[in-house]
Amino acid sequence: MQTESIQQFTPLELETRPTVDTAAYAHYMHIAPQTARVHACKESGPIRPIRIPGSAKLHWPTAEIKRVLGVSQ
Repeated sequence: MQTESIQQFTPLELETRPTVDTAAYAHYMHIAPQTARVHACKESGPIRPIRIPGSAKLHWPTAEIKRVLGVSQ
């Protein structure tokens, strides 16, 4: 039996981290995490991620997410 964990996200207007991971970015943008990765790979999305050297991880600038979605900082 698999147990499904539900991830909790800070409301975007309360988010204070300078960047967020792909799961949080996808949540805020209302897209699937895989769609975010495709946007990063093809550089076709509204926000360009920060690539972490030596890792496959992506981080997304919180200020840019807020700007695109019209959330005041």
